[in-house]
Amino acid sequence: MHPDSTAPSRQDLQHPRFARQYLRIAVAADRRGGAAHRRLLLEGLGGRVLEVGAGQGRNFPHYPEAVTELVALEPEDSLRAAARRSADAAPVPVTVVAGQAGGLPLGTGTVDAVVFSLVLCSVADPGAALAEAARVLRPGGQLRFYEHVRSRNRLGALLQHAVAPLWRRVGGGCHPARDTEALVRSAGFTVRRLDRFGFSPTPVTPPLPHVIGTATTP
Repeated sequence: MHPDSTAPSRQDLQHPRFARQYLRIAVAADRRGGAAHRRLLLEGLGGRVLEVGAGQGRNFPHYPEAVTELVALEPEDSLRAAARRSADAAPVPVTVVAGQAGGLPLGTGTVDAVVFSLVLCSVADPGAALAEAARVLRPGGQLRFYEHVRSRNRLGALLQHAVAPLWRRVGGGCHPARDTEALVRSAGFTVRRLDRFGFSPTPVTPPLPHVIGTATTP
C-alpha cells in the first residue's frame, strides 16, 4: 500500500454497528430497485476489475462473465468477512483484500476498470481515492460509480447540509451532499455517461438524488 500520512488509521475504518445496519439496509434497498442499479453499473465490464469498498459483496452476483478477475477491497473487518463468504457464489473469480481507497494495494496500470458503489460518499478524501483509481487503471480504463449525491435543488442541498453532522455519525462517516460528478472530473476523468435519478432505499426514506456513471482515463 502506498504511504499516506493523512490516511485514516485501521481503527478509524472499523464501524461494526453501522456494518450490521448496512447489511440489512442493503438487502432492503436491492429489493426496492437497488439490484437493477447494480446491474446497470456493471454491465459491459470485462478483464481485471477492482471494486473499492465492496462491502458484503452485494455487487458480486451482477458482474458479467467477461470479468476475468475481481479484486474486492474492503477495509471494514466484518464486511470483509461477509464479502469472502459472498465470493464463493460469485459468477466470476473474486479475491477479497483489505486496504484503503487512498492507498490502493495494486500496481500502477494493472486493472481495466475501477468500481465505486455507494463508497465515494464515505471515504475521508475522495480526491485521493479517485487519484489512486486513476493510477491503477490502464490507459483508457473505465471508472464506474454509483452514488447518492448533492441535490441540484437549492432547498434540497441546504437540507442535506443541515443533516450532514448527524448523518455522518450514524452512517459510518457518510457525507450526504458530495458532488460526485465534479469530484470525478476534477480528478482528470472524462465522464462518458451519467444517469441521474431519485431513489428511496427504504420505505421510510424520501427519494434521494443518485447517479450512475461511467468515466475514462486519458
